Amino acid sequence: MSTAAPNPLADWPRDGYLQLDDALTGDYLAQVQTAFDRCAAAAKDQWLEGVATGSAPAAFFDIPDPLAQDPLFVGLVDHPPWYSLLQELMDGQTVFHFAQFRTVPPSPLSYVGWHFDVPRSNPLHLKIQLYLNDVGPDEGAFAYVPGSHLATAGPYPCVDRLEDMPGHRTFYARAGTALLFNSYGMHTSMLNRGPTPRRSIILIYEKFTAERHDPNRCARLAPQLTTPARRRLFGLER
Repeated sequence: MSTAAPNPLADWPRDGYLQLDDALTGDYLAQVQTAFDRCAAAAKDQWLEGVATGSAPAAFFDIPDPLAQDPLFVGLVDHPPWYSLLQELMDGQTVFHFAQFRTVPPSPLSYVGWHFDVPRSNPLHLKIQLYLNDVGPDEGAFAYVPGSHLATAGPYPCVDRLEDMPGHRTFYARAGTALLFNSYGMHTSMLNRGPTPRRSIILIYEKFTAERHDPNRCARLAPQLTTPARRRLFGLER
């Protein structure tokens, strides 16, 4: 007797998040890590100059215009382990918005408190947080309050310490783990008290609406978007 495979989204309506272990593995993960480090190193001096002049934050560093830096990065946007789930959740109308290739150095403070990204009046807004190094306790892990994406959730208290938020879950995981979450929900980056920076890639998506369609947002990437599916995903076509 055959047994149906478990539905990975079975708990999604209740929780608003999903952990995808080994979303990137092996040579592909190593290539992404190497390309990330190369691009971060090339932009580091510009970031430090911005920190010194007060025009860039010191608590985190984003690679500028990351998808234009290496063709490898464009392939992450529709990487099958998460893109198939995005398409299911978005009824096949997934539109990519932008990416943040982020380094969070060790610090006694988090660069962000508990927050949600968009109001529930916004079109469905989902994110992928992809760990590029192992993340354990006190190493800047992503944290989320399960169920906080629901219209009936909250209110949530303002807390002095991130770990005091009621009901939250902190995600300790190895490199290559992807966290898919609903941006309506409360989330944060916990403190990185460890010895090394935390590296991650954040990919941001919305369900298509005509009002928010912008064919120019990713137009610079057009030479790499050679299939109709990718052109729709990146908003070049409706």
